[in-house]
Amino acid sequence: MTNQPITIVSGLPRSGTSMMMKLLEAGGIPVLIDGIRTADDDNPKGYYEFERVKQLPDGDDAWLADAQGKVVKLISALLHHLPSHYTYRIVFMRRRMEEILRSQQKMLVNRDESTDKVDDAELTFLFQKHLLKTEAWLIDQPNIEVLYVDYNQMLLDPTGFVPQINEFLGSTLDETAMLQVVDPTLYRNRA
Repeated sequence: MTNQPITIVSGLPRSGTSMMMKLLEAGGIPVLIDGIRTADDDNPKGYYEFERVKQLPDGDDAWLADAQGKVVKLISALLHHLPSHYTYRIVFMRRRMEEILRSQQKMLVNRDESTDKVDDAELTFLFQKHLLKTEAWLIDQPNIEVLYVDYNQMLLDPTGFVPQINEFLGSTLDETAMLQVVDPTLYRNRA
């Protein structure tokens, strides 16, 4: 074991996690991805996913040994399945709820999937309840440090966030390269 922290980019789906993964990769952190889910109209610069993370609830956490010293994307619903014998640094993305919902709706339409399974009010309630529970759980984890990043504010002023992210992750990242990743033209589902 290398005993290096595992960097995790997390948040709700459609909260800016792919952008953050690309930003950290540009900064110099190796990414743990498999390339199975490729870029499309909803994420033109790629999803930066590793499919095995979805097996955490089933006890498949062997891949975490290879994640040490790297960054991997993990939706917030899976965080409480992380084993406690590793150290984690989590960059947790926050985004306006109405924009998350709009982005998800658009993605479902693009995939010809139903958009009326749950109404927006109920989904907002469920997501907010989940976020409160997750954030409370994170506070109680001695092996986890968290930096919350506001996606909306970062797109407006990345220079205010990139140094903060770099400091949180050890002050070794290439901030100039990171700043070049933030692409406001991809901010298409505004509220």
